[in-house]
Amino acid sequence: MTKPLSSVIPSCTWSRPIGLGWDKPYTVRYASNIDDGPWHGMPLGGFGAGCIGRSSRGDFNLWHIDGGEHTFQNIPACQFSVFESDGKSAQAYALATESPENDSLGAWKWYPASTATEETGTYHALYPRSWFVYENVLQAELTCEQFSPIWAGNYQETSYPVAIFNWNAHNPTNAPITLSIMLTWQNMVGWFTNSLKSPEVEIRDDGSPVYEYQPPLGDSQDNYNLIVENAEYFSCICSRVRGDESVAEGDGSWCISTIKQPQVEVFYHTRWNPEGTGSDVWESFAADGSLPNYQDASPASENTQIGVAIALRFTLQPGETLAIPFVVAWDFPVTEFAAGINYYRRYTDFFGRDGDQAGAIASTALTQYKTWYKNILAWQKPIIDRPDLPDWFKMALFNELYDLTSGGTLWSAASELDPIGQFAVLECLDYRWYESLDVRLYGSFGLLILFPELEKSVIRAFARAIPHSDDHQRIIGYYYTIGAGTTTAARKVPGATPHDLGAPNEHVWEKTNYTCYQDCNLWKDLGSDFVLQVYRDFLLTGADDVQFLADCWAGIVQTLDYLKTFDLDGDGILENSGAPDQTFDDWRLQGVSAYCGGLWLAALEAAIAISDILLKNNLGDLGDLAVQKSTYETWLAQSRTVYQEKLWNGQYFRLDSDSGSDVVMADQLCGQFYARLLGLPDIVPGDRALSALQTVYDACFLKFCDGEFGAANGVLPDGSPEKPNATHPLEVWTGINFGLAAFLIQMGMQDEAFKITAAVVQQIYHNGLQFRTPEAITASGTFRASTYLRPMAIWAIYLVMDSQKKI
Repeated sequence: MTKPLSSVIPSCTWSRPIGLGWDKPYTVRYASNIDDGPWHGMPLGGFGAGCIGRSSRGDFNLWHIDGGEHTFQNIPACQFSVFESDGKSAQAYALATESPENDSLGAWKWYPASTATEETGTYHALYPRSWFVYENVLQAELTCEQFSPIWAGNYQETSYPVAIFNWNAHNPTNAPITLSIMLTWQNMVGWFTNSLKSPEVEIRDDGSPVYEYQPPLGDSQDNYNLIVENAEYFSCICSRVRGDESVAEGDGSWCISTIKQPQVEVFYHTRWNPEGTGSDVWESFAADGSLPNYQDASPASENTQIGVAIALRFTLQPGETLAIPFVVAWDFPVTEFAAGINYYRRYTDFFGRDGDQAGAIASTALTQYKTWYKNILAWQKPIIDRPDLPDWFKMALFNELYDLTSGGTLWSAASELDPIGQFAVLECLDYRWYESLDVRLYGSFGLLILFPELEKSVIRAFARAIPHSDDHQRIIGYYYTIGAGTTTAARKVPGATPHDLGAPNEHVWEKTNYTCYQDCNLWKDLGSDFVLQVYRDFLLTGADDVQFLADCWAGIVQTLDYLKTFDLDGDGILENSGAPDQTFDDWRLQGVSAYCGGLWLAALEAAIAISDILLKNNLGDLGDLAVQKSTYETWLAQSRTVYQEKLWNGQYFRLDSDSGSDVVMADQLCGQFYARLLGLPDIVPGDRALSALQTVYDACFLKFCDGEFGAANGVLPDGSPEKPNATHPLEVWTGINFGLAAFLIQMGMQDEAFKITAAVVQQIYHNGLQFRTPEAITASGTFRASTYLRPMAIWAIYLVMDSQKKI
């Protein structure tokens, strides 16, 4: 008998009774933002390969197959089902707790949902693994463990478009039990691409740009299904007849596959109707666990849907256990941005580009999945076993990595310039542009720690983009929302660090600054963010990739020179303009600000450190390097004094120098956090940093709703709002809270750090926000900007704790 991969589900998983709903889940703050509801489960699939998701009620409902685009709906024909008989009676269930809304599959019987008083099983998740444990319905003990081959430092299998479902069946009774597990799948080839090849971009009510996405769901004409098998494996392939040899976005194949075992009978059906009653597969399956073994590979006609099914039937003697692996693989090799701009995905470096490799990917998975699983365990186990980390933290630490799979992720095929390809994750599903630099200042820590070469590829893309320009004038959404008339600005000014690496409807990596809510050329944090991330990525990935620093140096010089132009009074430190010109892009800062000024100081320190390294290694023009270093030292000496004099009020650092605000800003000392993280000199005295942090903890956390939600971005010292109708100051930003917690630990306030972190984690994972963590939550139970990049800042907490542990 095949032994199960793991008999123990870690105690630190996120868990939920199967099918149990939420009494009062968070709802979206703005009607124009995406709100799919709370039924999100851990996504399955490799980075940049497209992904699928299965919720805690058992339905497959997330389809991020088209790079950068979001499709969320239950496709009922994609489902596992189970048949059980003890020889006296039999029962069969499709293993989702909700029947289809369109009244299809009426012959199927759906698994009973848990209630508040009786559970029918439990869903567990610890990315990249998740489990369904079925209880109190079947006589057999049945568990399905799901995973994809994702583990730290792996730049091959992590890109694969595949999900493994390893079923573990055990007979605890004193009589034989016959079981059959069926996997059905709809042929969805051709469904996941935008029918609108040049969608018009509009400005919506929150001022952000948006375009319409219309995937041709249900367009299955010319799709066909066939069986492929050998002595080891049995597979059903879903494909489509192509009119020519070219492979476009949406072209490709699906495969469901399993291993042949001597004691297991294999049944199949290659052409059943997912829009009908489902009796063509259910009648025989519910009777005895079989299928009619029907084959038909003819292409579907117009307005016809076709599905495939594999059922595995076996009998367990008392006490006997059997593992049954299934695999779902897909091969959609092309991601199209604007019409005609196509990129091949990273996994095609290993499987080719013809779109017919789903079967080969599935076979590879069935051959290697046990090794993959061991690699995942080897990566996770040291963290899972750490006694100094509470279970809820371990849970969130791993599960927040979900965004690397389902965040519209791109990972292109390798090239001479980019030997492991280019990588990018959306800011979020509502703000659909890639790798927003201000957001990833905190949100990139997970990528940095676990996949450092991907992290450096992102920063190299920013370095390449800094000198570019784009004079195209466009409407700035913020002015649109406040009724200021038509105010336009150039898309990209040379020397300015771009806000983002572009959007999936244009040309990612080549056409930057997609967002137009604000004029990003005026932002006062982006250049500093870039410099700090360059030095961070060098230092925390071994401090030996000096060529990486050399590759980024020209961009550092250009962006610091550009930022210095915002020092209007020549005192060495830049001033904010009074418009929202930084990551808090609804929050006006005036004059020298604690946030942007602190980042500027830390960035100058980092640039000085980088210049020293380049000088030591004789990389670049040594004369120019020496001049630039001297310049940065002069600016730093000037601005350090100004920062203290203008902003320190004896207890904390003022929001800014010119607005007169007494607000306590939660992230006021982000620059100090980064300086300490990178071993640079403090930008403020340690006692002042500690006093400011204690004030932030007291005002923004303890006095804001009694610490129930986390730390608000900015309130008065007594915890009250400066402006009750303000947006960003009164939101709790999940990623900012995790970054603040890392800073607290850095300053010896670990208890306080974990109280803030625990509050935010509880809000996310107890209120239906799991696997779609938003940027912001509010005290009224609303959220904004789901599936956000910044919450992976929780890995900054781990990094600081780990570094302190090693000292």
